[in-house]
Amino acid sequence: MHAGRSAVLVVRGEAGIGKTALLEYIAGHAEGCRVLHAVGVESEMELPFAGLHQLCAPLLGGLGRLPPPQREALATAFGLSSGARPDRFFVGLALLSLLSDGADEQPLLCLIDDAQWFDQSSAQVLAFVARRLQAESVVLVFAERGPGELDELAGLPELRLGGLSEAHADALLASVISGPLDERVRERIVAETHGNPLALLELPHGLSPADVAGGFALTAALPLPSRIEESFRQRVERLPADSQRLLLVAAAEPIGDPTLLWRVADQFGLGAATAGPAEDADLITLGARVIFRHPLLRSAIYRAASAEERRSVHRALAEATDPDLDPDRRAWHLAHATLAPDEDVAVELQRSADRARARGGLAAAAAFLERAARLTPEPARRAQRELTAAQAKHDAGAPDQALALLAAAEEGPLNELQRARLERLRAQLAFALRRGSDAPPLLLRAAQRLEPLDAGLARETYLEALAAAVFAGRLSRGAGVLDVAKAARAAPRAPEPPRTVDLLLDGLATRFTDGYAAGVPPLRRALAAVSEDDGHSEDDIRWLWLSCRIAPDLWEDETWDELATRQLRLARDAGALTVLPLAATYRAGVHVHAGEFAAAAALIEEADAITQATGNAPLMYSSLVLAAWRGQEAQALALIEASREDAARRGEGRAVTLAEYATAVLYNGLGGYQAALAAAQRACEYDALGLFAWSLIELVEAAARSREPELAVDALERLSERTRLSGTDWALGVEARSRALLSNGGTAEDLYLEAIERLGRCRIKVHLSRTYLLYGEWLRRQNRRIDAREKLRMAHEMFSAMGAEAFAERAARELLATGEKARKRTADTRDQLTAQEKQIAELARDGHSNPKIGAQLFIGTRTVEYHLHKVFTKLEISSRNELQRVLPSEAREAQPV
Repeated sequence: MHAGRSAVLVVRGEAGIGKTALLEYIAGHAEGCRVLHAVGVESEMELPFAGLHQLCAPLLGGLGRLPPPQREALATAFGLSSGARPDRFFVGLALLSLLSDGADEQPLLCLIDDAQWFDQSSAQVLAFVARRLQAESVVLVFAERGPGELDELAGLPELRLGGLSEAHADALLASVISGPLDERVRERIVAETHGNPLALLELPHGLSPADVAGGFALTAALPLPSRIEESFRQRVERLPADSQRLLLVAAAEPIGDPTLLWRVADQFGLGAATAGPAEDADLITLGARVIFRHPLLRSAIYRAASAEERRSVHRALAEATDPDLDPDRRAWHLAHATLAPDEDVAVELQRSADRARARGGLAAAAAFLERAARLTPEPARRAQRELTAAQAKHDAGAPDQALALLAAAEEGPLNELQRARLERLRAQLAFALRRGSDAPPLLLRAAQRLEPLDAGLARETYLEALAAAVFAGRLSRGAGVLDVAKAARAAPRAPEPPRTVDLLLDGLATRFTDGYAAGVPPLRRALAAVSEDDGHSEDDIRWLWLSCRIAPDLWEDETWDELATRQLRLARDAGALTVLPLAATYRAGVHVHAGEFAAAAALIEEADAITQATGNAPLMYSSLVLAAWRGQEAQALALIEASREDAARRGEGRAVTLAEYATAVLYNGLGGYQAALAAAQRACEYDALGLFAWSLIELVEAAARSREPELAVDALERLSERTRLSGTDWALGVEARSRALLSNGGTAEDLYLEAIERLGRCRIKVHLSRTYLLYGEWLRRQNRRIDAREKLRMAHEMFSAMGAEAFAERAARELLATGEKARKRTADTRDQLTAQEKQIAELARDGHSNPKIGAQLFIGTRTVEYHLHKVFTKLEISSRNELQRVLPSEAREAQPV
């Protein structure tokens, strides 16, 4: 840290194992550093950005020095100003800048205890920053109870704490027990505590020498954290009643603000002297902040209090909290203080939900709405709020809680429209949880029920049903794509001007009822509408994932990239955990086709973690395609088979089709053309959106190499029908390459050259590399070995750089057949740079300033400076002006082949 580098560490271990003590030790030895503290509080988990505010409150004086977009995003997130929902990445970048500026005078040490209780918004932003700290002289240390507690911290460097050894446990126990200790009791304590230091320190409190000697007072049934809490509770009970009341106020007030604590204490007639016994007992420290000896002590105090005592304290806290400065926390305290239904409190909670949603806190909004529903006295209004809360829980990725709220709403007096909305949400949950064949008929029925009640909502539901039918695909039962498309065509017409959702519905319905050719124009209009959106409409968040399937179906690679990037950003910003895995998966698909396998793998891992945490159906699409292109046969086949079995069980036919397509890619790379042919034929049995044409590409090559010309020609003609209608470089490039496989002489060569030229202008680098390979193979068979070597070397280098092992090995074999052995990649000037260094260097080459580079890559300005220094050293240059010479742009390098 003093050397100008940053670091991140996640300390994991059970309650009482010593995480807090370790953080205190780190703080005590952080000479020359400024130390910031934050502690996760269970009752604050639903308040968006509460933990983040706690951590960086001491730095907010530097808010004015941030660039305006960052300053506005952070101020809005903290409720310091009003405005549009802040971009979650701008909040992250603002925090990164704030920490970087704060480390100017002295290094910063940020200690976050009980991270498992941080609100999701704060956790996401801190995890974002943790992965981008490099040269800011900032150290982040998180402490959480165990892996998986906070998914956002997965993959960061960690330190796992275990219990003390038996000898050290004995020594610690002896230090807190005076008098003789029965050997069997000693062994029992050490065994039951598993060397947990806090348990060893706390369990003996309150036990008489006789109890210890005989061991009769030692409980065995409770889990360790509960036993520790029980020990704390017993210590608290020995304090005077007024001191216990003061501790309860402090436990229920999670900010640690002593001014607020004494304001409430005054309401209860508690003077300053009441704190003395608690401080003397080493349970709490009252200074600039209120600090409990251990987070479990706070929990023990709060849980030990009666429900009426807790309500009384929360009522006082609500009265003491400024309704203008902190309305959400006041509403939350009011909710905890209210036993009977209270419409005024419910309205306050609903307003808090609206503010939370505006700040990007979907989970917080759902929690506020759920509490509001519970406190609503009027049955019809309560059922309506339960229905709204259920929708929010679904959007936030909590399907089980959404189902529970739906069940409660169903018991209430709902009107016909509300009943139809309930049926629709239940169908949406079925789709999210299983993504199988049961969802399309449920959504179709909900759409038909909504038609006479709300035509606009009915059309949205038809689109949902159509999307669900796309996923069910070949395994559809009762409501296939064609059935739903026909029903959608018969639905009420869209209003003028049509919404984006209306254009998407009409385009898809036309494509599936009237054929691909008829669907291209309306789907292009729909994609244009999505692309022109300002990025903040509800349609953007909900339907971008479907647009990301339509774009590659139309061979629109630039649109695919743009929409996938925007969808991922918006899903993160909204905290929409139902949509976020889809967004990450589709963005990963763009990376795979661009040959950026490492970036794809990172997003796939993120999507898997979220679906596992939310209980939604897994998304294996991009992971299958990535495994196939990587060409590691055993691993790829294991993943493909697991995906095929899981999809068949759930009724997700699209995943079955994708498994066949991935198998065809895998075996074409390995040179197993008969296996590739069989898989591609199975994949082409069903017109899956986007996948059908991709499978035809594999079918043409596999059939041509398997000497099945009739199959190859038929597949090429079906492929050409679509590529020519599209007319993009991606479409016409793969068509030219596929046609070259079935051509001879000069015609074949012209087609390969056309394919290279067209694919070189688009993002689909895996097919550009493959074209070099096929062209090189053709040149070798024409006995043009020198020409073949050039193309095969190019293919080998490109595939090797991507990590496409099977295709790289195929290129190496062909190269060997020309009389040249494939050389191991040697780093040229650019290969000496890491991926991030290359990004930074290219942006600097193109004239971007360091702050702009930092904003674009979501890293600090000092990190940009640090990496540029390394770039200059590696490239042996001294200024940005020389970057164009040593790192020319692709446009300059591109030459006609």
